[in-house]
Amino acid sequence: MIVSSLAAAALFLIPAVPPLPVEPVPPRPSPAVDASVLHRSGTQVRVPPGTARPPGVSARSWLVADAGSGAVLAARDAHKRLRPASTLKVLFALTALHGLSPDRPHTVSRHELVGIGEGSSLVGLKEEVTYRVADLWRGVFLSSGNDAVRVLAGLNGGWQATTREMQATADALGARDTHVVSPDGYDEPGQVSSAYDLALFARVGLRDPDFARYCATPYAKFPGGGWSYGIRNTNRLVTGDDGVARYPGILGVKNGYTSGAGHTLIAAARRNGRTLVVTVMNPRRGGAYAVYEEARQLLDWGFAAAPRARPVGSLQAPPKAAATAAGPAASPAPVRAAPAPARPSATPQARATAPDDGPHVLLPLTFVSSACIAAATLWWVRRRTAPPLE
Repeated sequence: MIVSSLAAAALFLIPAVPPLPVEPVPPRPSPAVDASVLHRSGTQVRVPPGTARPPGVSARSWLVADAGSGAVLAARDAHKRLRPASTLKVLFALTALHGLSPDRPHTVSRHELVGIGEGSSLVGLKEEVTYRVADLWRGVFLSSGNDAVRVLAGLNGGWQATTREMQATADALGARDTHVVSPDGYDEPGQVSSAYDLALFARVGLRDPDFARYCATPYAKFPGGGWSYGIRNTNRLVTGDDGVARYPGILGVKNGYTSGAGHTLIAAARRNGRTLVVTVMNPRRGGAYAVYEEARQLLDWGFAAAPRARPVGSLQAPPKAAATAAGPAASPAPVRAAPAPARPSATPQARATAPDDGPHVLLPLTFVSSACIAAATLWWVRRRTAPPLE
């Protein structure tokens, strides 16, 4: 009886052995996407019967993508190389935005404003006026100021150095259609990009809080040397100006125009937890603001069709390059600790049978056996020394 009681008591002292971990079920693989599809001419889309196809917009090239997953939902001539105009400033921002402190003051000199292309859009920088770097970036994103690009490029190491750095950034992101000649996007021989590359740049940029804040700002005050004046975002989907209705959930990104490129636009918007990015390049009908209305139509279609459309491509930048280009906001995923290396003396057979560092089934049995032996010994000693019964 004593042995049984002690054994039972010992069982209550044995810690519960946790269940063995269960391997999580791996996620279902994403549907395979043939990258060559987006290199085909014409409209590429995969929607089931009963789902509307994309609207018949007039742009020479366009693309609709899910910014979260990178899935391209539809596109027309996605890799067609065209002049980008000021949408190339998105790549300029990816390259130079985090190289300078936003609070750094800089007094503009005369030579910094030399060489700006004729007919360029300007924010109105003046020599001998001191600006903060953040002011200059607002001049880039809101007013599309080539003068602000010129000064920032100088602070970034110079015009040609920035051009080379932008090209290196594009190459690292896998943007094979982009050739950079002028950081401000001004028409230059050989300067081209594509709807695919521009959407890729925007997707990476939107991961950066500074980039996202600048490109979504509708209005701001700009220093004028002892006074300030208002500037507005030239992307009408952001401001709702000039008879163009503001798009619900708009996040930016950048518009552009040159006589050689026509009107170009990268637009991003968020609805019901989904963010879409749309690129529209050179609409051929509808006037100066057609680029916004065609982007609106494509965004509307994308939000309606996204749950059912099958991807026709992917905006997948190499992870390391994307994290570098996006700056500090694109934090890498936590790195899991590597398993401890095997002991040099242990053979594969020994490692297979050796106990691990967690609870082992033999430990409770050893404890119970020891308790039983001790109890039996105590009972036997007491029996030998106890007085005889009356």
